Amino acid sequence: MNDEMKIENKEHDGQIPVDTISTENLPAIQENAATLNELIDISCRRFRHLPATGMALEKPLSYKEFHVRILSLAAYLASLGVKRGDRVAILSENSHFWGMVYFAIVRLGAHVVPLFPDLPEADVHHILNEMECDIIFLTQRQIEKIYDLKKELSTVVTLDDYIDDTGLITLQTLSSFLDKALDQFAAEAENETLTFPVVKAEDIASVLYTSGTSGFSKAVVLSHENLCSNAYSASGVMDIQAEWVFLSVLPISHTYEFTTGFLLPLLTGGRVVYAGKTPTPAILQRICAKERPHVMLVVPLVIEKIFKKRVVPAVEKSKMLSFACRFNIGRKMVYKKIGSKLTDFFGGRLQLMGIGGAALNPEVETFLRDAGFPFLVGYGLTESSPLLAGGPHGDKTVNLGSVGKPVPRVEVRIDEGRFEDGIGEIQARGPNIMQGYLNDPEATQATFTEDGWLKTGDLGFLDSEGNLYIKGRSKSVIVLSNGENVYPEAIEHKVNSCPYVVESLVVENRGVLEVWVYPDYEFIDNKTVGKSRTQRHHFISSMLEEMRVEVNEKLPPSSRLSRVLERREPFIKTATHKIKRYLYSADNMHV
Repeated sequence: MNDEMKIENKEHDGQIPVDTISTENLPAIQENAATLNELIDISCRRFRHLPATGMALEKPLSYKEFHVRILSLAAYLASLGVKRGDRVAILSENSHFWGMVYFAIVRLGAHVVPLFPDLPEADVHHILNEMECDIIFLTQRQIEKIYDLKKELSTVVTLDDYIDDTGLITLQTLSSFLDKALDQFAAEAENETLTFPVVKAEDIASVLYTSGTSGFSKAVVLSHENLCSNAYSASGVMDIQAEWVFLSVLPISHTYEFTTGFLLPLLTGGRVVYAGKTPTPAILQRICAKERPHVMLVVPLVIEKIFKKRVVPAVEKSKMLSFACRFNIGRKMVYKKIGSKLTDFFGGRLQLMGIGGAALNPEVETFLRDAGFPFLVGYGLTESSPLLAGGPHGDKTVNLGSVGKPVPRVEVRIDEGRFEDGIGEIQARGPNIMQGYLNDPEATQATFTEDGWLKTGDLGFLDSEGNLYIKGRSKSVIVLSNGENVYPEAIEHKVNSCPYVVESLVVENRGVLEVWVYPDYEFIDNKTVGKSRTQRHHFISSMLEEMRVEVNEKLPPSSRLSRVLERREPFIKTATHKIKRYLYSADNMHV
């Protein structure tokens, strides 16, 4: 073995080639990777023998195995004609194959177009046509969405090895695709003698479509630097240890899960475990008992359901517990005991549950704090790759109701503008901020201030400790006839705290406030067993009216609800379960 090869194979050398993957001209050690290619190269050298990723309850791939597959796939894609600037789509549920394919695509300087698995067919067609994607990786559950696609796809690969027998489309399974790649390029990948195009920090890595809560889809352009820098920022929020297990239950096609649930663990030597199925409580308990995760990322809806379905009933069923919870000390003791059981439910060694993607109900956050449950609330958006604020873990000055401090490398400021009391639009800047919206210079210009800060569209304020508080979307603010600003999200939190409410939406109707409620019909069924349809309807109406009166007692007179109306189907939501508010108004809401 020559000296150069010895240098390259030293454990924990942290060295990577910049221009090519070869054993020659290795650069000096650097603290942080500038590209995703460098990030995975560094990690796969440092942690080569550790487990990297895999499906729950299955044997994981090591970092070395993961790396060889990435490089082999990249070389095979290049042999098929994929080159710098090409766009390749991934439309799939979570798996370790998703990330493997992603890293192979960006290795070539090509751009990944991640599509949310729950996108309707029309949106899939629009994105694939607009992005001019010729290659797509998908799964059986998604295949019907491309049957009627007018654009001809050159390569369609199924990540779950599905074989279509309709004759409508020609497929390749990932197993066969990967076998071809390994047959041709595994030896060179093992020795890291494959060569690839130079990829720079400013080069595009992902183009993501996001509708958000306020309107039409825009294609967000994120560079290698955007995503890498935010992964390093996330690593500064908590001291993540090598070999920690990250259980992934959120869509990796969203930047929240991609950056903090995928890049972050790979950066730190963790193992990413994919649930593979809808994480119902029974499935989640089985997976957690076996995998015993250290970290999980969830949206508030998940933890709020646990609180309303498990915690509240447990307290209400016991007169002793109910009495104890009337007092601050007693409540903390009860919640502490419940929190211990909750930690056991997740496998017993949970170090952190990251909660983001939407606002967390204050009542639920109070429970988590009193319970001593290990959690952090974070805040961000796709345009910022996504993390802007969160934690840091263990900081005693992170106050209840806030989303913590701005993360390392990110600056946050408040533009008070037309608002008062220190409230204004949250603006941010840093290396994680997007390059802009693809082919939309007007929207890009409107999203940045003249001095280059990203306008988030969210309202909030900073306290004296530097904690950021979110009040809601600027477009959601209701301005009453007396000129007072009403933040509907704050009212909705109070409504959603009721055990028989799944979700709600506050709207203005002719100068007064109304709230539309989607009830928990399972709860109602249990309460109305043997009742007639008329009696059931009366029960729901009475229950909702009682809720309105109780909530109004907690609100200032100007923010009180004039009436509450039942909605009989869930609201349409974004990938992170925020209601798409722009779809609803008092004029077009229907029972």
